[in-house]
Amino acid sequence: MAASAICALSLGTPYVPPHRLAAAVAEGDTTLAGIVVTELRVPRVLLAFVAGACLGAAGLVLQEALRNPLAVPEMLGVSSGAALGVAAPLVLTLSLPAAVQPLLAIGGAALGGGLTLLVAGLGRSPSAVLLTGAAVAAGLQAALLVLMVMADQLDLQLIYRYLLGSLSARTWDDVTGLWPWLLLAVPALVLCAPVLAVMRLGDEDAEALGVRARRARLAALAIAVVLIAPVTAVCGPVAWVGFLAPHLSRWFAPGAGAVRWLPWSAAWGAVVVMAADVPARLALAPVETPAGAWTALLGVPAGVALMRSGGRRRRTRRAPAAAGAPLPGPRPTASGAAADGPRAGSSHHARGAGPAQARPSAPSCAPPPPGTAASGRPRRRTRRS
Repeated sequence: MAASAICALSLGTPYVPPHRLAAAVAEGDTTLAGIVVTELRVPRVLLAFVAGACLGAAGLVLQEALRNPLAVPEMLGVSSGAALGVAAPLVLTLSLPAAVQPLLAIGGAALGGGLTLLVAGLGRSPSAVLLTGAAVAAGLQAALLVLMVMADQLDLQLIYRYLLGSLSARTWDDVTGLWPWLLLAVPALVLCAPVLAVMRLGDEDAEALGVRARRARLAALAIAVVLIAPVTAVCGPVAWVGFLAPHLSRWFAPGAGAVRWLPWSAAWGAVVVMAADVPARLALAPVETPAGAWTALLGVPAGVALMRSGGRRRRTRRAPAAAGAPLPGPRPTASGAAADGPRAGSSHHARGAGPAQARPSAPSCAPPPPGTAASGRPRRRTRRS
């Protein structure tokens, strides 16, 4: 994170050496380097940090609540709904203040996520929620394509860059607009983390421990909406950060739980967005590419590789335990004979035998009990007419 921040603040035009960053920030508006660093690069780095942390934490909340490593905001209609809520007024030429955009994004994200849970039976089955969310996300993306057809050339370019997720031309006003939503979401995350650890056990076990699974799943979706929608309103849907960051946190701490994974997932999300914004700004300079294109390009293969390596690690961890388990069968004694099997010439069910030896069995001359044949099998009774 520190390396990504230093590269983002130093590289570019003008180039500011790392040892001159503190002086450039102190100079402020007096020099060109001070203006560029304090008014353009610092708010962009802070926005990348906050956006990545929110998306990483939201991805872990959704994956733990639905018990599915593929449950990401892009697959549940949350990101598409937030993007639709922001893009619709732009295409329809509705003049709205900038402070209303987070509310529109929250409304669209709540619409997409609520529609997903409603169609899936209010979160009755995690797999049904995921499949329904993919269908709802496809429908919302189709609505976005209709809006793009209706837009003119200038609005089309703005919508296209916004839908890919970009941090270009962001100022301090965009950063300060996120703090009220963070003050609302962070306490909810702290209260939600222990419940997520219980939800991982399954709906029946969670309800046996006193957690109502359906209400907890709705609350998790609400927290994810509050985390994702303001970020989407400012910089667009930065793709697959919520998928990659939780897998990174699990890969580096495989034995931990949701309580420990949550801060690490937020930190890895911040690292992913900050690291992706550097090549997005400098790879094709002077043209800037959207940061969401880089996160999608590198995040999906990295996430799949982490999932496969995590599966191999779990299998190798189970293999030594299985190899060290005793095999079923007779246990050899000190003399090499099997201790569990019956000995020749002795009865396995002899009565009165001591622990050292068993009495030899003798053929019984007593008559069989009534109702049995001579062979010892019970005699079949016939029903009288």
